[in-house]
Amino acid sequence: MKFYDWYRTLVRNSKYRWLVIAGTLLYLFSPIDLLPDFVPLIGQIDDTVILGLLVAEVSSMLMDRLKAQKETTNAAVDGKPTAEAVDVEATTVR
Repeated sequence: MKFYDWYRTLVRNSKYRWLVIAGTLLYLFSPIDLLPDFVPLIGQIDDTVILGLLVAEVSSMLMDRLKAQKETTNAAVDGKPTAEAVDVEATTVR
């Protein structure tokens, strides 16, 4: 669990995000592994765990970003005050 928390913290840190993603992809395609891939089943476990962590964290960050964009768009539409909204007192002219 500590590895997951450490990895998640690094991926979500904007300073190290792309370095960690590139390092993860390099590890996945590198022939050097913690558990050699030629060992049946056990060799693929570390690759699968790392790939699962990467996909889960990147998709979570993308979903958070999409939700934030949707909330700012909906705030202006629903009438909630935002920094871009301007309050106007309108009167009906007959």
